[in-house]
Amino acid sequence: MANIFTSSIGKKLIMSITGLFLIIFLLLHLTINSFSIIDSCTGNFGSADGLFAKGCEFMSLPIVTVMVPILALGFLIHIIYAIILTLRNLDTRGGYFRYKVGSKAKTDSWASKNMIVLGIIVLGFLVFHLTHFWDEMQLKEFMGQEATDPYLLLTTTFGRWWVLVLYIIWFGALWFHLTHGFWSAFQTIGWNNKIWLKRLKVIAYIFATLIFIGFTATAINAYIMA
Repeated sequence: MANIFTSSIGKKLIMSITGLFLIIFLLLHLTINSFSIIDSCTGNFGSADGLFAKGCEFMSLPIVTVMVPILALGFLIHIIYAIILTLRNLDTRGGYFRYKVGSKAKTDSWASKNMIVLGIIVLGFLVFHLTHFWDEMQLKEFMGQEATDPYLLLTTTFGRWWVLVLYIIWFGALWFHLTHGFWSAFQTIGWNNKIWLKRLKVIAYIFATLIFIGFTATAINAYIMA
């Protein structure tokens, strides 16, 4: 068991598992956010009966609330091991190189060489995001206070153009991070044959683009509704 946390392969496996867990969360988060766009089209934006409001109610369920610290721990582990692997490569290679995945498949994309930089950007904006939404909703409910209206949070946050621009930059960094991280996570757990590796790279771009477009559309829609 100790080798999982100390060996190079074990560290990469932990990176992959925590990364896949975060990918699932992104899909859930995107689904709920997209409800706000549907609400604006159906005239239910701002209504307690809106799909987005109901989605936020789902996120406040005890089982989801318990998952939040687990998610935070997974993300923290993901970042820590990314830094460890990057520093290891810096030490052994004498320069800045991306952390290597399970096999030695050649990758020369910009994203693959700058995963740690992208990860730091994503982490920084995640903290920024949590101060706008999580602490006004889940944290308040956890503390026994009334959560802020989710539609109000959307419009007050994205109603400022500079905040909208910052979020779109964040989504762009997330896109680059996912284009490499998605397929490399599957590669590390064993899907590294030539046929599946090519397919996973295509799926990675599709998934990353879906995430980028979905979150960006939500932000722009909130800006318009504001």
